[in-house]
This record gives sequence, structure tokens and C-alpha cells, in this order.
Amino acid sequence: MSERAQQIAARVETFVRETIFPYEKDERCTSHGPTDDLVQEMRAKAREAGVLTPHILPDGSHLTQLETALVLRKSGLTPLGPLACNTAAPDEGNMYLLGKVGSADQKARFLDQLVSGESRSAFFMTEPASEDGAGSDPSMMQTTCRLDGNHWVINGRKAFITGAEGAKVGIVMAKSDDGACMFLVDLPNPAITIERVLDTIDNSMPGGHAVTQITDLRVPADQMLGASGEGFKYAQVRLSPARLSHCMRWHGAATRAHEIASDYACRRHAFGKPLVDHEGVGFMLAENMIDLQQSELMIDWCASVLDTGSLGTVESSMTKVAVSEALMRVADRCVQVMGGTGVSGDTIVEQVFREIRAFRIYDGPTEVHKWSLAKKIKRDFRERNPQ
Repeated sequence: MSERAQQIAARVETFVRETIFPYEKDERCTSHGPTDDLVQEMRAKAREAGVLTPHILPDGSHLTQLETALVLRKSGLTPLGPLACNTAAPDEGNMYLLGKVGSADQKARFLDQLVSGESRSAFFMTEPASEDGAGSDPSMMQTTCRLDGNHWVINGRKAFITGAEGAKVGIVMAKSDDGACMFLVDLPNPAITIERVLDTIDNSMPGGHAVTQITDLRVPADQMLGASGEGFKYAQVRLSPARLSHCMRWHGAATRAHEIASDYACRRHAFGKPLVDHEGVGFMLAENMIDLQQSELMIDWCASVLDTGSLGTVESSMTKVAVSEALMRVADRCVQVMGGTGVSGDTIVEQVFREIRAFRIYDGPTEVHKWSLAKKIKRDFRERNPQ
């Protein structure tokens, strides 16, 4: 690991532990995520400490994925850390996409305000799951766009749009005659209506997850990202690094839960000795150490693949499955070790459990990634055994 990444990560960890941990009990942490007032207050402190958007350097260049992995793990030691340091989803992924695909004018107008932490963004891809709806399968996208003069007109519905409420920048996916397209949109916009913000198991993301209606949204042609019909290609540029970033952040949260559970087990006495000395407890914590280490190695391996310039689609699917399932085991054991305290709000262990349970679905459910990997196995077989 590079010295610069180690130095940045150390500053981020110190800031998160000393400044952000105390915010975990703040009443502005609501059922639909921390309020924007709280986010901006924490970001002001991160800016002062020199750890705001730490994965993007002052000259605009990006840390390598391997370096980013270390930094984002440290920012994730509390669910509030990524928000404070501006390394949270969906903003981190949207910044990465804009940095790769956006024009100079688009970067100046939309990217700069995200990098500075002044604004939040939303990625409008997922659609409501119904008999003929797309759900999380973008190939079934129902949202349409058509060219009208020098504007594109967009119509459709989107669901589970993280942070739509309160976002200032939107990236909207729609389907033209050429195929999938992406558009940059200033928010709020009267053509995009938030029907409701869903009550979900997780509550770490500002604005929650919204169902939205898009009605005759007119977007200037120069606000299309790239070219018409290239949307799925750009989505792949974003999605592999973004799902890996989720792994990085939640690894940090699971590490923190393990710290809390270990401290509890070493201090709490029952049946004549510390809990940790009971094999049923001590072995669970040992298994946590193993799962955390294996997850870290998977993350770093996938990050190294992405750093070669590969899209890393297969590797990121493997990592998303392995890490989300392993971190779920870690969080579950932490709850079990702490008993009644583990299911209470006295520590963040209960929240980490809920957040990681949701993570097993977000950015592709485990089963979808396994299905994709199974398809690759079949393709490889056919290539080795042509008929």
C-alpha cells in the first residue's frame, strides 16, 4: 500500500473516531437517514480537518482503487463516516462516473459541486418491480426518452432512488430508439415528482429511498452523458467500482461492530468468567476475524483488477457476493455475542446489522450475481467445447 494512502487513511480514521463517532446519537439521524443539516455540519468539520472527499486529490486525480479501498474502509467505521467525508453512495459512484465520462462543461457544472461536498446526487436507474416492470433488471427498462429539437423528453417511473429527496444533481437512465441513455439533471425539478419515500430496513443514507414519477422531463441535449444508446456501457463503468466501494465502506462498519462486540465480551462476566472465555462466544469472535480478513483480501484483489483498466465485472460480482455474505455473518455474530444489548440502540451494532442486511440486496442481490457467474461458467464451457 502506498505511503500517501496510508497517510490519508490515518487522518480519516482519526477524524472519524474522534469527531464523527459522537454524532451517532444525534437526534437528526432519522428513519429516512441523517438530515442534510447534519450532513453539512459534519462535512464542514471534515473540510476543516482536510479529509473531505479524500479519495480525490486536490489536482482532480483519483486514488487508485487499491488505495481507495484502504481510505473508504476507514471512513466506514461508522455509518456516518462516509457522509461526513463525502465517500458515501451514491455520490462516490456518481463522481467516479462523471470523472470518467463527463465533458469539461458537465464536470464544471455538475461534478465540482459534488466533489466540494456542497451537494448530494441521485442515480435514477432502478424501476418499480411489477408484472412488466424492470425492477433491478435494466434490460427491461420502461422509462423512455425521445429527441425533440435540442432537448430530450423523458417519461417513466423510478424506484428505490437513494437520496432523491434533497439531491441537487440527478443522473437519469432512459431508453431511446438507440438503446439506454444517461442524462444529467438539476434537482429538484418539477417534472420529477417524489411519490413517497419508502420505509426500509436501513437508515444511513440522507433522503432515504424514493419512488419517483418522471413526466415530460425536458433535458438539453448537451446534458446527455456521452452518446445515445451507450448508457449500459457507462453504467458498467460506474457499477463495478461502486459495488466494490460498498464493500469497502461496510467492511469498516463491520470492523467497528466487531470491536464493540469484542470489548463487550472481554468486559462482561457470566457464569464465573468473562464471556470471551466461553468457547461459544470466543469462537464467534474468532470467526469474525477470519471473515473480516478474507473480505479485506477479496476487496483488495478486486481493486487491483480494476486498477489494470479492466471493467472487473466478474471479479466485482464475486467480491460483492463473498463480502456481503461474510459481513452479514460478522454483524449477526456481533448481535448474538451481545445478547439483548445487541438488538438495542445502545450501540451501532444493531444498525450495522440492518444496514449490511440491506447491502446484500443493493447493487445487485447475491442471487443475481451468482446467476451472472453461472452464465459465465456456461459460456466458458461452450468456448472450450464448441459444437
